Amino acid sequence: MADLMILPQERSPPVPSRRTFLQLTGLSAASVTLGISAPPAADATPAHPLPDNAFGLGVASGDPRSDGFVLWTRLAPEPLATDGHGGMPKHDVPVQYEVAEDSQFRRVVRRGLAIASPELAHAVHPEVRGLRPGREYFYRFRIGTQVSPVGRTRTLPTVGDRFTFATASCQAWYHGYFTAHRDIARRAPDAVFFLGDYIYEYGIVAGDNLWREGVTVGPEHGVEIETLEQYRLRYGLFKSEPDLQAAHAAAPWFMVWDDHEVQNNYGAANSLYGVPPELFVHRRAVAYRAYYENAPLALDSLPQGPDGRIYRRYDVGSLARVHLLDTRQYRDPLPVDEADRVSEQRTIMGSEQETWLYDGLRTSRTPWNILAGGVVLTPVTDDRTEQWDGYPANRRRVLEAMRAAGTSVMLTGDIHRHVASELQLDARTVGVELVCSSVGSNGDGVDTDSYAKDWLQHPNIKLYNARRGYVYSTMTRTELTTEFVNFPYIQADANAQPNVLARFRTPATDPRLEEL
Repeated sequence: MADLMILPQERSPPVPSRRTFLQLTGLSAASVTLGISAPPAADATPAHPLPDNAFGLGVASGDPRSDGFVLWTRLAPEPLATDGHGGMPKHDVPVQYEVAEDSQFRRVVRRGLAIASPELAHAVHPEVRGLRPGREYFYRFRIGTQVSPVGRTRTLPTVGDRFTFATASCQAWYHGYFTAHRDIARRAPDAVFFLGDYIYEYGIVAGDNLWREGVTVGPEHGVEIETLEQYRLRYGLFKSEPDLQAAHAAAPWFMVWDDHEVQNNYGAANSLYGVPPELFVHRRAVAYRAYYENAPLALDSLPQGPDGRIYRRYDVGSLARVHLLDTRQYRDPLPVDEADRVSEQRTIMGSEQETWLYDGLRTSRTPWNILAGGVVLTPVTDDRTEQWDGYPANRRRVLEAMRAAGTSVMLTGDIHRHVASELQLDARTVGVELVCSSVGSNGDGVDTDSYAKDWLQHPNIKLYNARRGYVYSTMTRTELTTEFVNFPYIQADANAQPNVLARFRTPATDPRLEEL
């Protein structure tokens, strides 16, 4: 361990209002605040002995800014404990953390304490500030004599000439190994965009949807999850995957949700599976809470009961402006007929988020604008109403804002296919969309399938592939270079070698896809 030294105190985290906490489901202001930063006088020694392997779910960082980031860990010596508490006792545990400029922690620049409480499934979310921009940092946690794995992270630059990032989505653990995350960890980009379906709510049943070879699960995993304890257990199952832990520890993550973090194809307060609204609102509340407990999110994204604001904005110095979008929580119901589908009033984002996005694009002064969301923006077929095809007027408004803002890049996932698309408005290309395939969902996949004709009928679609993988991009002031990476298999084991399926170049002044 590095020698102890006197360090600047962390700034006090923002304290949520009492009204905020009245809207939460059984969660106190104290547990949330202490999970971010405990007072300097707090005792750092655990009051009771803890089981070994307390850091069984690894470590993570996220929501990076030019002066810091959010750190995360959740204590879980038994991630698959059926009560959803990860084998932890039902009392608070002090968790120390350190941030250093080197992986050996010889140059520690921040040190603090957070309290892991059973109310938040023993997760902590320290918000570290006051660091230097555009720098690599390392971090770790400690409870008593147990020390976590070391994580690597980065602050965003204030100027910036180069930004590398991976995009990934849809990691159905039961369909295959997380080989994509292993490769993302190897490449250690500046950031990872995870675009939804971090978990899946379906029951996992051998002989039905358990395609990952060499594993078994208990009967508690065989039902569709509905309760807070079940959501916590499902996160424990997925997050116990070593390659996912490695990808989290390799880079800071920007995260948004899609549907399976709650229920397949839900929208706003509406379940498509017959759950009454008065019951579904509770399900959304516990699902959002479990999402916060298991993600490196800042306090701004803490859910208030069934509501959680995860759309947010970041500037990668003077290089790019990033908008993270929520296309689930505010969407209008699926259209009842064609007149409804094409109505100018329909929105997949909600009016408040639309205004926020258009203001952000209008005031951007960067050569690049990145939009990252859960579902595909590119028009495919009019009957795919669960995507933006069900909200064409809202899509047109977004494309118009993209055209006015300059070169825009849309990052999406959801469909379990790699797609490279030039976004068209009135026969003019106004941006590009990079759709990443799934990490695990749909198993090994194939190079092409029956949906290919729907996509490739459009001349603006430059790539379609139905194997698993991720997308890796390098952005400079003059161009964006994108690699679509896939794997020949994922069901048998995690040892498949990556294949760069295609590479594209997008000039900063000309939003098109030029295959390399």
